[in-house]
Amino acid sequence: MSIEVLTNYLVQYGNIVIFILLFFGIVGIPSPEESLIFLIGVLIAQHQLHLVPSAMAAVSGAFTGMLTAYAGGRFIGYPLLHKVGKFIGLTKERWERAEQSFKRRRKRTVVLGFYMPGIRQISPYFAGLTAMPFYQFIGLALFGTLLWVMPFLIAGFVLGRSFHVNPSYAPLVGVFFLVVMLGWFLLKKVKSKKTVED
Repeated sequence: MSIEVLTNYLVQYGNIVIFILLFFGIVGIPSPEESLIFLIGVLIAQHQLHLVPSAMAAVSGAFTGMLTAYAGGRFIGYPLLHKVGKFIGLTKERWERAEQSFKRRRKRTVVLGFYMPGIRQISPYFAGLTAMPFYQFIGLALFGTLLWVMPFLIAGFVLGRSFHVNPSYAPLVGVFFLVVMLGWFLLKKVKSKKTVED
């Protein structure tokens, strides 16, 4: 879908499209949702969308996606994983290691995982699979959603108000953010490797 088509859908159908795209962005395949949220902010600044309803649609779409993925992991994930695990090389020992690793970092993974494409899609399923308490998950998921959506929305709004931002440039935000995150991961890996060697 081109950015022009996406912009037309957003302007024409507004909150419904925002909710659906962010919902499926969480439960579906990884994609640069940061670009979408930034674009929404730009369109708000250009008076093509309304601030409060659009922000609420974005937050509720992502948050509902988190809850749906958690439920999928909690009630469907383990039986499915048990059946297909042997076909994908996921032995009991590997699953136990992955489970323990997630449990040690699950709070920060649910919250900060929003900023990592792929992790934000996996973390709610893993939270459900590892039986993370729902009351704990719902609080962390809501906090993480707000912490992720609002900065990109505000950035798009502020830049859209300050400059004439062409909506077609919005995908560059996602690309830039992905490059920054990859650079951060590589730097962290190099530092940890040097620490082990020392």
